[in-house]
Amino acid sequence: MTTVDNQDAATGPGAAAVQQRLVAFLGERTGGDWAVDQDLFASGAFSSLFSLELLQYVEQEFQVTVEGDDLTLDNFRTVPAITALVQRLRGEGAAGA
Repeated sequence: MTTVDNQDAATGPGAAAVQQRLVAFLGERTGGDWAVDQDLFASGAFSSLFSLELLQYVEQEFQVTVEGDDLTLDNFRTVPAITALVQRLRGEGAAGA
C-alpha cells in the first residue's frame, strides 16, 4: 500500500492518520494502490456511485457531516483535499483554512 507523509497542505497532528485511513479505504475498495496526490476521479476508476460511498465513508469514519458548500468534487478529488476537509470540519485548523 502507498505510504503517506506529512508534506501535503493538510498537515497537523491528525493529518497523517486521516490520510493513511483514506488510502487504506481506497486500496480495500479498489484492490489497488493509490498515490496520495492522485486525482481519484480523473483516473476513471470511480463512478458516481463510488462518490456516494466515499462521502458516506468520510462522514462515518471521521465523525463529520459534509453538507452545503462542502459537497464539491474538489473537496474529494485527492486524499490531501479530503484530509483538509475533514480537519476543517473537525475544527483542527488545517493549513490554509
